Amino acid sequence: MSGSGGKYYVVWEGYDPGIYNSWAECQLQIKGYPNAKYKSFKTRTEAEEAFSGGVSTKARSSQGSRILTADWKTKVPTGSITVDAACEGNPGLMEYRAVDPYTGKVLFHQGPFRNGTNNVGEFLALVHALAMLKKAGDGKTAIYTDSRTALSWLRNKKAKTTLQFDHSNRELQDLLRRAVLWVNENQFSNPVIKWDTENWGEIPADFGRK
Repeated sequence: MSGSGGKYYVVWEGYDPGIYNSWAECQLQIKGYPNAKYKSFKTRTEAEEAFSGGVSTKARSSQGSRILTADWKTKVPTGSITVDAACEGNPGLMEYRAVDPYTGKVLFHQGPFRNGTNNVGEFLALVHALAMLKKAGDGKTAIYTDSRTALSWLRNKKAKTTLQFDHSNRELQDLLRRAVLWVNENQFSNPVIKWDTENWGEIPADFGRK
């Protein structure tokens, strides 16, 4: 049986070191564990060789890729919000959500929407979080996203999507229009920060479909 998305996850340092078939299983072993060390591999054989070889050995022979460490807690303030989206197909069924990285609590979850894209979802998640905080009078809570595209759209106050809209995704078109309008009509002071996936692993709001 292949791992989630065709990947296997090796946990060298975590609650229960070993090889796991999905990102969700891997997360259970590393979340909250100080300086956890883990990495994904495309085949079971590669994962077994990496696990038996030890973390330091494989870190030097992993073709330049870095061992991911769950030390984001030294960088991300308590109370921060992480957002992400997932899409089955391109375009396809898309959903997005916000998660408290420390508690795992889902703050909002929208979708799935028909004929969407990951970029659209990640932008909507970011704007949704900003609007939620503004409504609550919170101008300090930091929001983290792993999407450079969403950050660019937010900065330019324009969604540069090539997604074609028709009757099948009219609701999504309306949400995107409203999100762009909100960004252009509102000011916010919340820090919006790029999640450092390379060093911290997948963003906590990730849907675990890697």
